Amino acid sequence: MISIKRLLQDAASIVMPRNCPVCGKPLDSDERFMCRKCHMQLPVTHFHEIDFNLMEQLFAGKVPIERTAAYFYYEKSSPYASLLHDLKYRNQPQLGRWLARQAATLMQPSGLWDGIDVIIPVPLHITKLAKRGYNQSQHIAQGIADVTGTPVKLWLKARQAHSSQTQKDKFERMQSAQGLYLPTRQATAQLQGKHVLIVDDVVTTGATLLSCAQALHDAIPSIKISLFTLAAARLE
Repeated sequence: MISIKRLLQDAASIVMPRNCPVCGKPLDSDERFMCRKCHMQLPVTHFHEIDFNLMEQLFAGKVPIERTAAYFYYEKSSPYASLLHDLKYRNQPQLGRWLARQAATLMQPSGLWDGIDVIIPVPLHITKLAKRGYNQSQHIAQGIADVTGTPVKLWLKARQAHSSQTQKDKFERMQSAQGLYLPTRQATAQLQGKHVLIVDDVVTTGATLLSCAQALHDAIPSIKISLFTLAAARLE
């Protein structure tokens, strides 16, 4: 028997067709944000299965990091880049939450999430948050929490809005992100000796995550820090 929910979804798809953002194919009623074929062919990094993976190497010697992982590879020319564009610029924060749930489920058997006390999304400055209407990293963090049950806390804040990193080289990105973030009073009071997971949408040079990790480590030397991003640029 066809459920009322299924009938409503089918009717909605006729009025407002949903297409896969990767290949453009119309989505079936039981396909959420991406078609099955594109989901199966997602360029997964498998960082969670690799000791001292490329993402860990990016931060080695800069700040103590316990574990790192990213779900899939990001390349500007790839059709999968549209996932990040939809999430970040096209008002689809639930896409980030859904993708993060897939990532969290995939990575859970590896023990990546074991011992994590708090998930902290990379913050947006209040002016950028007001303009965009949501923080995509917070929705990604919530997707991981949906699977792991780990609480999400907004315990980092941005001192000031910074310009887009897209057109900057590695040095310029590092310079613009330096000292940009600081922990809240709740963080310094409650994260002594705790293990936190900092979450962002994509890692390229690592400047943003490094600035967040340094801010927490400088304020709370006993803290343990792991990192997760939905996507990673090719880091070789």
